[in-house]
Amino acid sequence: MRRLTALCIVALMTIAAHGAHAADAPTQKVVVYFQEWSAAFDAAALGAIAKAADYAKSHPGTPIHVAGFADPTGSKQANILMSELRAQVVVDQLVTDGVPARSIGQVGHGSVQFALTSQESRRVEISVSAR
Repeated sequence: MRRLTALCIVALMTIAAHGAHAADAPTQKVVVYFQEWSAAFDAAALGAIAKAADYAKSHPGTPIHVAGFADPTGSKQANILMSELRAQVVVDQLVTDGVPARSIGQVGHGSVQFALTSQESRRVEISVSAR
């Protein structure tokens, strides 16, 4: 019985330690917005990307996920291409800002609906997270 209790305690301590480590993992999400049918940066976009790059460089080894989106205007294929282009230009800027390309994953999601304005849909989300 003591052996079983000791094994249970060790298992719980391992689970707790792993859970605490996962909870302590650094995370940050930055959103970059674009004008209609554009993948060009404005000053705010460059600042947001620089912020994400600085965070990523201060947490080396943490994966970066870049997800591009488009608004529902236009064809499905055009919106997929636009979302992929937006994701790619953000990845390129992250690399220019010193983030290793091997740590960045990217995807273009195509068009998504918006709640208030179509600008919400024309975005790229940069997530620096262990998850």
